[in-house]
Parts: sequence; structure tokens; C-alpha cells
Amino acid sequence: MSEVVYEETATMIAAGELQSFVPFGREHCRNHPNAFNLQLRELQPASELWASDAAAGLVGSLQEVSLQERERECWQLRKGCMGVKEECVEFEEELYVAGNVVVWSQGSRTQASSVYKAFTVDSPVQQALWCNFNVPHSKKKEEDVEQSVCIVQSSCVNVHSVTGKDFISPLPFQVRAVAWATKFGLLLERKNEGNDAHLVSPGELLPTVFSMLHPLDEIAPVVCKPTGMFEGSSVQYVCDTSMKIVFTCCKPSIVVSYDTVQGIHSVWTLRNVTNDERSAVLRFPAEAAGTPLGGMASGFLTSHLYIVGSASPLHYSALHIRHNNSPSPPFLSHSRAHSPGLAAPSYSSAARFNASFHSSSSRGHHDVIPSPNNTVTDSILVPEMEPIIPDLCMEQLWSETLTAGSRREMSSQASKVFLTSDVCENRYLCFLVESHQQLLKFVESNDTSQLIFTSVKTIAAKDAEPLPTIDAMLVLEACGNLVLYTGVTRVSKVFVPGLLSPPFGLTNHLPHLSLAVENVSTPTKAGSILLHRLDEVSDVMPSPVTGVKGHHIKHNESTFLEDYAFQPAAPSIQSIRDPVSNRVTLKKTSKNMVFITISVFLLRSVLVRKCLQAIRFILPKDAAMKVCSGECTRRVEPVCHLFNDLHFEGPLSPVIAAKKARPSDGGSDEDWESLLGSHYHRHINSQSTCGPVNNSKTCNPLINDSPLLVDSSALLFPHIAALFYVLHLLYQELQLDELQRAKASSLVCLLQQLARDLHLEKYVDLYWRDYPLLIDVTENCFIEQGEKQSSMPCLSILRAEPPCVFSWLSGCLRSEENLPFPYLPGICQRTRLLVLVGSMEFWILTDCTKQSSVVKSSTEGLAEQLVVWLASQGFTLKDLESVPFGVALPIREAVYRCREQPSADWSEEVCVLIGRQDLTKQAHKMTLSVGSGLSLEPPVTTEADEEEDGMSDIIQEVTGLIWSQDLRVEEVRRLLQSSRHVRVNVAQLPEVSDHEYIEVKENKLLQLCQRTMALPVGRGFFTLFSYHPVPTEPLPVPKLNLTGRALPKNTMLDLNSGNIDVPPNMTSWPSFHNGVAAGLKIAPASQVDSAWIAYNKPKSPELANEYAGFLMALGLNGHLTKLATLNIHDYLTKGHEMTSIGLLLGVSSAKLGTMDMSITRLLSIHIPALLPPTSTELDVPHNVQVAAVIGIGLVYQGTGHRHNAEVLLSEIGRPPGPEMEYCTDRESYSLAAGLALGMVCLGHGSNLIGMTDLNVPEQLYQYMVGGHRRAQTGANRERHKSPSYQIKEGDTINVDVTCPGATLALAMIYLKTNNRSIADWLKPPDTWFLLDFIKPEFLLLRTLARCIIMWDDILPNTEWVDSNIPQVRKQAQVYIAAGACMALGLRFAGSANSDAFECLYVFARNFEKTMSFPNANQTGFYNLQTGLSMILLAMSMVMAGTGNLKVLQLCRFFHKQTGGDMNYGFHMAHHMALGLLFLGGGRYTLSTSNSAIAALLCALYPHFPAHSTDNRYHLQALRHLAVLAAEPRLLVPVDVDSLKPCYALLEITYKATKWYDETTVDLMAPAMLPELHLLKKVKVKGPRYWELTVDLSKETQHLTDILSRDGVLYVKLRAGQLPYKEDPQGWKSLLATTVNHRHSGVKAFKPEAISTFTSEPTLISFAELFCKKTEGMKHDIQVLFSAMLYECVTQECPEMLPTYIAIEQAVRALRQGDLVQTFSLWQLRLVVELWDSRMQRAPSDRPDTLLTSEFLPVMKNAVDVTLDSWLRGGKVPEVPVFSQREMVFDLLNHEA
Repeated sequence: MSEVVYEETATMIAAGELQSFVPFGREHCRNHPNAFNLQLRELQPASELWASDAAAGLVGSLQEVSLQERERECWQLRKGCMGVKEECVEFEEELYVAGNVVVWSQGSRTQASSVYKAFTVDSPVQQALWCNFNVPHSKKKEEDVEQSVCIVQSSCVNVHSVTGKDFISPLPFQVRAVAWATKFGLLLERKNEGNDAHLVSPGELLPTVFSMLHPLDEIAPVVCKPTGMFEGSSVQYVCDTSMKIVFTCCKPSIVVSYDTVQGIHSVWTLRNVTNDERSAVLRFPAEAAGTPLGGMASGFLTSHLYIVGSASPLHYSALHIRHNNSPSPPFLSHSRAHSPGLAAPSYSSAARFNASFHSSSSRGHHDVIPSPNNTVTDSILVPEMEPIIPDLCMEQLWSETLTAGSRREMSSQASKVFLTSDVCENRYLCFLVESHQQLLKFVESNDTSQLIFTSVKTIAAKDAEPLPTIDAMLVLEACGNLVLYTGVTRVSKVFVPGLLSPPFGLTNHLPHLSLAVENVSTPTKAGSILLHRLDEVSDVMPSPVTGVKGHHIKHNESTFLEDYAFQPAAPSIQSIRDPVSNRVTLKKTSKNMVFITISVFLLRSVLVRKCLQAIRFILPKDAAMKVCSGECTRRVEPVCHLFNDLHFEGPLSPVIAAKKARPSDGGSDEDWESLLGSHYHRHINSQSTCGPVNNSKTCNPLINDSPLLVDSSALLFPHIAALFYVLHLLYQELQLDELQRAKASSLVCLLQQLARDLHLEKYVDLYWRDYPLLIDVTENCFIEQGEKQSSMPCLSILRAEPPCVFSWLSGCLRSEENLPFPYLPGICQRTRLLVLVGSMEFWILTDCTKQSSVVKSSTEGLAEQLVVWLASQGFTLKDLESVPFGVALPIREAVYRCREQPSADWSEEVCVLIGRQDLTKQAHKMTLSVGSGLSLEPPVTTEADEEEDGMSDIIQEVTGLIWSQDLRVEEVRRLLQSSRHVRVNVAQLPEVSDHEYIEVKENKLLQLCQRTMALPVGRGFFTLFSYHPVPTEPLPVPKLNLTGRALPKNTMLDLNSGNIDVPPNMTSWPSFHNGVAAGLKIAPASQVDSAWIAYNKPKSPELANEYAGFLMALGLNGHLTKLATLNIHDYLTKGHEMTSIGLLLGVSSAKLGTMDMSITRLLSIHIPALLPPTSTELDVPHNVQVAAVIGIGLVYQGTGHRHNAEVLLSEIGRPPGPEMEYCTDRESYSLAAGLALGMVCLGHGSNLIGMTDLNVPEQLYQYMVGGHRRAQTGANRERHKSPSYQIKEGDTINVDVTCPGATLALAMIYLKTNNRSIADWLKPPDTWFLLDFIKPEFLLLRTLARCIIMWDDILPNTEWVDSNIPQVRKQAQVYIAAGACMALGLRFAGSANSDAFECLYVFARNFEKTMSFPNANQTGFYNLQTGLSMILLAMSMVMAGTGNLKVLQLCRFFHKQTGGDMNYGFHMAHHMALGLLFLGGGRYTLSTSNSAIAALLCALYPHFPAHSTDNRYHLQALRHLAVLAAEPRLLVPVDVDSLKPCYALLEITYKATKWYDETTVDLMAPAMLPELHLLKKVKVKGPRYWELTVDLSKETQHLTDILSRDGVLYVKLRAGQLPYKEDPQGWKSLLATTVNHRHSGVKAFKPEAISTFTSEPTLISFAELFCKKTEGMKHDIQVLFSAMLYECVTQECPEMLPTYIAIEQAVRALRQGDLVQTFSLWQLRLVVELWDSRMQRAPSDRPDTLLTSEFLPVMKNAVDVTLDSWLRGGKVPEVPVFSQREMVFDLLNHEA
């Protein structure tokens, strides 16, 4: 079939009104303070300007931009694609360039434009463009797309991503003015300087096209693959200097080029280069190939690109090579890619360039293919070279073929290239050749992955731009007309209000048709295969035709006088630019610009769009094109009057009448005949202008006395049956959408007439039953039966029974077999969805055991499968609301069933569909911070909080729920605050002088300060992970206030007065602890980076100790890993002891158990035993060595590392020396070595692989009990050859030094192993004689070690504790009992075990009573206080995070004890216990894992410092390691509607163990959960909230994630229920009034109180409007609505309220005879049939259905009564009785 360019002349499209267009960037640059900034730049030193690397790239030097030089400015527009949702289609972005400034702005019609980003660079901008780069994903195989702006300058490309990343990529050559954005990255063209001839030898050319896949990648040459133009053509570099790129596109990935010599355009596909192509282009061919592209020299195949391996990958440099006689590769490039085995080839001549590649990465070039080795001449100074690997390949798809006569005409470059498509989804590649104002069109076809270009069309055009949103193209003709095209079809001229036509004197050119077959060229390599492909697509793509006009094709035959007569001269349109959606900018000859919007008003109608989609789906493409572009409205008579009956606002074609001034009556007879045959004429003729209206004729305007002529040869006549069928299916689709159902009445008139024409009586009957008042049974047919059968081949697709979706669904509910229901793919999606739902309902009703072929889910039950499948299809609650209530009821029942007990692994979409917003919100990963989106009030600061106490970040809403009956949290804050002065109350005795009285007060102040200095350790535990810092603010550190106020005069007291002696450096370690406490507030999920850590560094040296503690805290909460290595080195080189301790312990804690080598090297520098014997001796402070040894244990925890274990084992017994070294505080080092050894071999027991020769347990036992010292081996022998000058120990082991470390090492190695033989080594002696050889403190350690080895034998009762205490002297019993209690605390840490707590509380009270006895001095106050402190810590471990009042009372009692022997260490122990008791503000508790036990042993070592500077036996910094044992286990229910924490009942199910069976316990949350490995299931229990189950037997990660996010568990309150806080007993619930009878609840229900019981806004509004007594509301209707509301609230189905109302309205309309259509009866029938199917299947399942009340039987009875009255000949309704009665009987025949 021939094809030409069609056009429409009788109509015009009206564009939107003109609006002036000025680039927003121009207005922004006009206010740009360029000159002022230049003056500031001259005044500021360069060091300040370039202080920041980020500022260097963005600020740069500002040069003044002259806005008058308009040739320097340019801009581009695009549809917004960032930061907006899909529905925001009006969003636009502008990228403006002027001089050195680039402005990226955003704006829309409803919002003024604003600057999104602005950049100023050093040199003039050549081009700015948007470009997307692909970034490999670390965890996924696919790549992430990084949106960026590329600013091309003469020497570099600046890349700025939307995520804030900035790159500067130097350019190795001068590029042409335009860079190109592609799917893979950036394409760059090397600028031809004109001097390549003397740079290269004959036969060698340099590449001209390069790619940059990422700013960190090398700029690599692009290879090309020409298709079959020459024999032997192959892959080669693009080096044709005459080839210019004129267009690139991402989808599809194509490149359009122009050959400046031959004057032809070519189309290439751009793709990744294959390995074979890469190998082919890099190897040396034996002989030169031909010249495949005309401009390519044959010898280029012998030239290669190479990279010179640079010694400094971060150094950018340029090579200027001028040795013309020495051979070298054409390109030299620096890269981090290095291939030492690759040699460079030798060349006969040099091909050099004056700049090298500047690259900082070789990402993506790992598959380097080596080339054959060759010899490099001596003139090349670099020894090793490797080739530049190409990334992309251009494969030729199409090229122009010009004849000798046409070459001169077509030899101009395309000034504009773009892609467009037509309404039939054909795609075209168009380019504008300015020399002859012609638009060349190339059809693009998808054939798997290849593009085929089938035909060429030429349209006369001066300019053109695509309009993608309406599948059209706006063309500016040479005469100045704007014409709208869709594909190659001319639709209409465009009338622009306010813009006159061009002046008289122009020539109106007729469209020139380029119809020569030779203009269509295809690659010859394809041969017959390609010709076959062209044949395949010939029926769907336009093809070249001859110049003969068809009989139905009408060209523009109007003359110039007809179009432009009597139009005054006016400025014409010069060009079109900047298309965005359906908006374009017009540039007039006066240089000013306006923009217009082309809106096709009919496309706004959803019905019209759907009809056109259906027509396009069924018709051949040529016919569909004519229909969709408006041609059929003029030339196809048989159905045009039927389309016009759709009650559109105009004709089918999206056009309006052209506004023309006719010079004379130049009309023809054809115009008059067209008017007489129009639908408008028939409609007017059917009505009388004078006299009464004939009602029988006006019910349908199609009824006409005069017969209509049928043209059986018209275009659409053979397709009437097919058109009718697809429109019928569309009609069924509209019936399933409440929002579109009203449009079905417009379509049914057309359908019934078509059905009559086709003699389809059953279809007519179906339409009449649906709309009895719209259908006239007396209408006639237009098409005769014989004519129909002979001319309509598609009639066979019509079924005898018309497809009715409601009837089909009804058959499913009656368990009847149905034929497959037809639907239109992509158009009738709702029909497909609901028919599949109906089929699943059929399976449910028939108890089918087969699994659905559609649903493949692991969930149990078809209802669950249905919901999961609907969610996977994109079905939402909003879609469900628009489904008719009868069809939606089975879906609502499935949703209702799934809502009660949803699966924990369902996706967020499924949770939204079933109405469980609590599960949906859970996926958003909220925390309990104030700014997280929850309704949390910021902490209230009172006037009393003059000084920040560091504890104001505890979340009051959560603590108020946990401890709602008292103010214990406020009491803890009072006890732990150290920022306010203490009150000193000392009475002055008469005999005491004033000077002595001052000394007494200051001594009292010193005692109180001992307590104040011990507070920060406990405060750090209390405020653990409670603060999210602001990145722009420093961390607030509370002050350590050591001043006092003397009462009653309130005079100031200070320890620096000189009246008393104060220990030196007394505040050093307390300041360190204060910094740790402040840093521990930072939550692990906070945004902390290296810059913020350095930002907090204090300038005052007095605060250096606090900052050291801050660094350690950052390690404990995991943030120190973000600290840059350079900063770590800087801190360690300062030589500050505290900073080194904090940093080493911090980085080791952050790398716990990782065996990180960089941290290992860092620690080894500070441990002499880990250094080589010949290494330089470093003066490392003793405490730093202790910290480093502990760090080794932390980094290698649980690894069983042989070398470290051997070193640490020997370090436990390290002798003093050599000379004066290692003579003081040896105990802390030995203890640290023992703890570190225990951590390295933690829990390994006897399974110490590879350490058999070390005899670790025997060696540790010797360290514990003493004996002969073993000889040092290895490096230690040389180091300790010189004895100590100060300590003489001989050859025996000093157990006073080695015993603690060895004991704890043995305990940690055999932790929880229940190894009785090792445990027996640790038994306390049972005779007084043997006790004399053991220090009492060691008895505590031995008992503790023995008990935690025999972990399973620990029982929470006093009998077990007593069993560990031998009948020996009292002093030993105190320590043994304390050790047993300590083991009991570790065994039940964080469990809140009541038996363990009661047992420990008994011993604590006994110790407290013993201290008050007169004979307490025999035992010793220090010993009793030590034992009592350890028991208090044990109780705090058991009750960690619970805030137990009894423990709090004990802690407060000891807080007040400040005199006597109550030293700094005891205060530290007591306040550590207080902090553990309220760990993390009640959100954290302790774990009993091996790692946690090790951390607690380090932190709670039972020897506390005597004063604030005491580190002899134990390093004070290790006290904070208890944080490593903390884990979040508080579950906080948050109401999903109010977003506030609330109470909820939890059901906790424990797994069965050997101590107890599977047990279920109820807890009122917020509650602390047990350890997760002990639990089987956690369930939110009713009846207040919807149930939610977390099954821990499958996996624990989900609950772990919840707990790590502050334990936020979203819960949803059931309708009719009140929260526990408002109704603790449940007496105020809506259901509380319903005792025995349901109707009593209805009577007692007060609708005005509905807001108290539900948060559903629809129910509240319904109660306000329809359930209150009003004047216009009848009482019975009000009672009915109240009953409906009560039913919905009590049955937990508020979404059923519209269904109840719809059923009642349907029955009421039936009773009153007001039915206009039978749609509501269909829905009522579906509801009744669903109810009957439920009752017939299993009457016992009635509670599971939504309609459980008597409402439906009542409505059913009302229908029966109405039908009976009609049968008995009762009152006749006003509407036609026959039609309604027959239809109702038919629909509800099983009820009558």
C-alpha cells in the first residue's frame, strides 16, 4: 500500500496563550556579584581562599561576565527528573551558561523557579550538560546511576553529582565545542588542530572520539565497526577527522554522525566493546587493511594507544615530547594501572601528542589484553608501557546513499536531530537539514536488540521540535506556519493567539515528497537477511511510495490567498527550541522569545484515550493512524456518526475550526454535502423549531426519517465488528471502575447501535438490561445482513453470548464452570485482575486443592495468596475503593482474614493493602530521637538546669511509661550530676578557730570531691547512646565542678586556696572519665565523620584529657573507624599519654575481633614484646603499654591467634628490668596481659589449636600458685638478659603480680566449658594453714573464675552461694562470698531474674548489717566494703536497665557515705552500679555472651583505685569496657496513628531448656525482653491492638533490627478501643456496654462519642453528619446509620461502611422504583450469592465473614417483599414497569 504525507487543511489547533520567555539563569547572573567578589579575592591571601579542597573546586576565581555578550550565553531545558514524584509532570529544569557561571534552576507553573545549584569555574565554560554515570554497586551486580552536571572547559571537565561529589578530570587534548551525554557516560571529540600531519607518519592517524565512563576513569578511545562497506573491514579506532557527531541518545543508545567530506549522515549504535573486538583492535595485524571509512588511513590499524606507568599515581603531569626522530606510541598517559610484563612496540615514525592523559584511576580496566612484546628504543625513557583499553564501540546501523544528482543538494550538516513518535507508537529519528529546510525522517524499529531503518520521508520545514507527551512534532514551515505532525502524518495547523501570520510576500511551498527508492539505503553486509527483515516490518512501518495520489488522499490544495489574504504584516517566527513535555519556545525575528503550550483537549478525556487505545490495538497501523490523527472523521462515513454520539465536546479529531478570513464565497458543492451529512445537521433536523417537541424522536438523536447511505468501500467498514468487540470489552472495563462508570452510559448508545447494525440481538438485550432508559427498542439497522456477512471478516471473533463480567463473576460464586473471559492487554487491566480474583474465589468455594498457576507464594491459604498476588500486581487500597462493592467484597474478606494475623515476611505493599499501617511503618526504620518523625517532645529545661548536666537527652516519653509511678529517673539525674557545686555543711565548734574551720570545710569538700570525680563513669552508663549530635555543633561536655558552697552563708569553697594539701594531677583521670561519659551519649546510628571528630578537638590544653576520653568513647560506640589515618597519626605523635590510651583502646574496641592488620601494627609499636629484638627502643609510657596490650586482646578476641597468645602468656610473668625499666605498676601490666590472653583464647577451652606445645593451662596455673620461673625464650631472652637494678625476685614467680592475670585468663579460656578438672584447680583451700599462703583478694578471683567455668552449675539461690564458702576465717568468707555473688551476677546478667536478685539482696543486707556490728573491725571495713560493692555490682548486672527500687535505695545510701574509709574507688563502684541499673536510660541491658562476660570482667575487676590517680592494679580506662556488654532489648510500642509511645500487652514464649519447659509469659510493654536466643516467639496480644507475631524460631534478624532502632515497634489500635493509658481497666471501651445482646449496644451507643473510640476520619465524619438528630434527617434512617456505624466499629471493618450504605441505597431505590440502571442490582446479587456460598460451604464459618449481622437478611427480605408486591400487581412505579420487573426477576430469580 502506498503512503504519503497526509495533512489536514480545514481545521486548526489553538495553542495556549503566549507568554514571554527569559532564561531564569540570565536573571540570576544579572545579580551575580562578580566584580565585588574579585575585589575581595585580591584582598584575601591565597591560603584562606584555598583552605578547603571542596571550596577550591566550587569557588574558583570569579571573572566578570558581560551579560551584553549574548553569544556567550546558552541554556537548555528538560523535564524534571529529580526530587519529584511521577505526577508532577510540570516540573522543569534549566541549565544556563554565561561566561564562567553555570546556573542549574528548577521551577514549574505552580512554583517559581529557584536556583538548585550554581557553579563558578576558573576559565570560560565551553559547555554544560547533564550526564549520568554508572557506579558499580558494592553488593549488587547492577550499577547505580549517578546524576551529574558536566562543565566542559578548555583544559578539564568538572563533574558535580547531585549527591555532593565533585570531580575534576583533566583533558589530554583540546576538545570540540560540544561534548555528548550517552547511556554509558561522556563522549568527547578531539579538536582537529590542523597540524596532525607533522605529528604522525604516513599511514598513522590519531583517534578523534573518546569516552569517559566515570570521572575517575581513564579517557579511552572509541572503536567503530562499519557494516559491510568494504571487504575485510573490521573493528578499528575512530580516527576520521571528517566525521563529526551531531546527536547522541540514551534510549536507544545511538549516535548520529556527519561526514564533512562526503556530505552524508550515518547512524551508529553505541555499546560496550566485546572482548573479541578489544583483542582485535589491540593486536598487530600482519598486513594493512583497506580504508573502511574513506577518511581512515589503512596504516592506522598498526598504531596503538599506550599508557606510561607512573610512579606517582596521584601526580598529574603533562609530557611534552618533541623528539621527532625517535619512535614512540601516539599517546602517553599516566595511570594507576600497571603491567610490568608488557613491553612497548617499536614504530617506524613518531606519532605524538603534546599532552598526556591525566587520570587518577583505572577502574573498569582489569581485563587488559597484553599485546606481543616488542623492543623499546633508547629514546623512550619510560621502561614499561601498556595500551589504553577501549570501552565503547560504535556499530554502524544506517548511512545515507546519495546519487550524483542529489549529492549537491544534501551536502549540508543537520542542524538539529531528535527522536519522535506517532500515536501508533512508531518511532522516528528526525534531523533538520538547514540548506533546504527539510526534515528527514527515519523510522526506527525494534528487532530484538537491533535497530532497523526501513524508510525515509522528507517534509518541507524550516525548524521542528518534538512534543513527547502528545506523540507529536511541531514543524515550522518556510512560510511561517506552525504545523502539528504525528509521525509522517500532518494533523493540523496551529493557531497561536496573539501571534499573527507572516507578512504578505512569502511563498507557500507545497510539501515536497522525496520518493526515490535510492534514498533509502541499508547496510549491504546484511544482504538478503536485512531485506527479509524489511519485508517483515513493511506491514507496520511506512515505506517509500510512488507519486500517484490515492483516491482517498487529499493534499493541501489551498492557495496562498486563501491562507493569508488581508493579513497585515507582523513579526514572523524565526525558530523553535527548548521542547519540554508539550511546551516549546518560539524565537521571533525581533530576537525576543515566547513560549506556547500545545494542548489537545480531547486527550484530556479518559474515555477518549481509552477508546483510541482500543482502536489502535485492533486496527492495522495504517488505519489506526488515520483514525487517531483525525482523518476518519472526514473520510470514513459508516461509523463517524457513531463516534460523535459519545457526547464529546467536539469532533473526534483533536482540532477546532480554523479562523480564516475568506475573500469571497469560494465554497464548493462538496462543502455543502459534507454539512448536510453531518451529525449536527441530523440532530437539528430531528427537532422542530416551531411547535411541540416530538419525544419519540429526541430520546436518541440517531433516529432520522431520512435513510443514511452506507459506504461499504470506506476505510473502517470491514473493521466494524472488530471495533465493536474491543469497545464492548472497554465497556465492561468501565463497569468495574466506580470513577469511570458514568462514562459507560455515553458508550452504551454507540454500542447498541453497532450491535443492531451487526444484528447481535443478545448484545442489544444486554445493553438494554444495563441501561433501560437510554436504549430505544424501536431503532432500525443501517447495515443489511448480506452486506454485513460479505464485507466483515472479523465477525467470527464475536461470541454468541456477550461477555459480561458481572455474569462471569456470578457464575464463579455459584461454582459454575465459565469460559475464559477476553480482555485487551494494557487496556482492560482491571478486568484481567478481577476476573483472576473471581477464579480464585471459585477455587476457594469448590475447595480446590490445586495451587494457582498465577500465585506461587509460600504463604498458607488462598486468601493469603490472593492478597500477596494482588499486591504484586500493584493493586492498592485506592484501587479497591473504586471497585464496585459486590465485586470488591471477596477481596475485602481476604484482606480482613489476612489483617488479623499477618506474616512477618510480607512486603510493605502487602501490609498497606491489608490496612496494617503498623507493619508498613516498621519498614521505615524510625528511631526514638526527637527529630526522627515521631511525636516526641524535646527535653524541657528548667531554671534549675543552669549548668548542663549531660543527662537531658533521656527520652521522657519512654521513661515516663516505664516508671510512671515515681520520679526515680529525676533522682538518678540528681545523684549522677557533677556540673553543679556541692553543698558543704560543717558546724563550727566553739573551740575551733576560723582558720581551722576553713581547713575543716575544705577537707570536707575534698571528701565530697572524691565522690564527684567518681560520678562520670556511672553517668556514661546512664546516658548510653541517647544523643544524636548535630554535625554543625560541637558535643556538649558537662563541667566537672569541684567547688562547693558553705552553708549557711553560701560562701564559695575551692580546693586551690592552698589551705590543705591536694594531690597533684588529681583531676586528670576524672576529666578523662568525663570525656568518655560525654562521648558515650552518641548513638551508633548518628551521622559522625572524621571532620566532626577533629572539629571537637579543644583548643585549651586543660581539656586534652576530656578529648582523650571522647576518642575512647567514639571507639566504644563504633564511630572511631571513620577517623582518618592521618588524624590518628597526628594524635599519637603528640605524645600525650591520655590521648594515646583513649585512642588505642578506642580503635581496638571499634575493631573488636577483626584481626585488623593496620590496628595490629598500630598497637605493636607500643608493645616492646611485639617488636623485633633489634628494633629501636621507644619510650612508651607504662599505662600506654597496658592499653596497647588490652587492645591486642580486643582486636584478636576469640581468634585463638598463636603468636599473640604466646607473647601474652610470657608477658604475664614478665620479670622486672632490664635495669630500671618495668619496676612500677607491674600488677596492672600483668593483669592486662592475662585479660588479653583470655580474650584471644576466649571460650576455646582445651581446643587451643596449634598451642599444645605452649602448655597454656599449666603455665597459667604456675603463675597462679607460684614456682620456679621458666627461662625466657626467643626475643625475650635477649631483652631480659640484664637484670633489674631495683627489684630482686630471684628465680621464683612473684604470684602477687601474676596471680590475678593468670586466674582471669584461665577463667576466660575455659569460660562456660564446665571443665571440672580445671575448676578444681581454683577451689579455695579448706584449712587455715593453706589460707595463709593466699591473699584474700585472690580468693575472690579464684571463686569467680571457678564458678564461671562451671557455668551451668550456677543456681540463683543462697544454698548455691553457701556451697562455695568453706568454714574458714571470716575475712576469707567475705571475699569468697563476694566472688560467688559476682559469678551469680554474671550468669544472670540482664535477665532481671527475681530469684537471683533476692539471693543477692539477702547477702547485701547481711553485709550491711555486719558493717554496723561492733566487731566489724575484726573483718575489716575495707574488706566488707569491697565485698558489699561487688555484691551491689552483681545486683546491678542482674537488674541492668530495669531501675529496680531496692538497688536504687542501696546506691543512694552509699552515695551519702562520704567520710571515713569511703574512698574514690568505692564511690566509683557504687555509681557504676547505679549507671548499670539505669543503663541507657532503661533502653539497654547486659548480655551474657562470651564477649560480654570478657568485657565485664575487664570493667568490674574487683580492685578499685584508692585515689583518682591510682592505676597500679588496674587501668582506670578499662572501667568503661562494660559498654561492650550492653545490648538494646527494650521494646517500645508506638501507636501508628499518633506516633507516640504507648502501652501494649506482649506475649513472650520461651524455648524449652533443661531447666524449664516451653513457657509463655505476658508483659506490658515498654518492657525489657530476655536474650533473643532464649525466645521462641514475641507477640503483640489483643484485644486493644491488632495482633503482631514475630517468630524467632525462623530468624531473629527482624527483631534484632527493631531493637537496634531504639526498639520502636509500631502497633495499631483496634477500632472501638482506647489506649491503656486512658482506659487501664477497659471499662470505657465501646464494647464494654454490650453484655449479652448486640442490640443493647446499639441503643447505648452514642455517635457523638465516636472520636473517643476510633481515629478513622471517615467514621468520625460519618457520625457527625449522619448519626446525629437533625431537622432533615428521618429517625429511621438515623437509627439505621447508627447501627451501620456500630457494626463497622465493633467488627473491625470500618472500610465496610460504604458497602452497607450502597446496599441500603440499592434496596431503597428498588422499593421506590427509582432505578435508572441495573448496576446496583448486579452488585446486590453478587453480595447475596457470596453470602449463600459461605453458608452452603460451612455455616460454622460465619464469624469469619464480613457481613455477620442481620443486616443482609433484612435487605434481602425487603427485595423479596418488593418483588412479591409486583407479582401481586401492586402499586406501579413511575418508571417503565415492564423493563424493571423483568430485569429484577432475572437478576434475583433465585430469591423470588
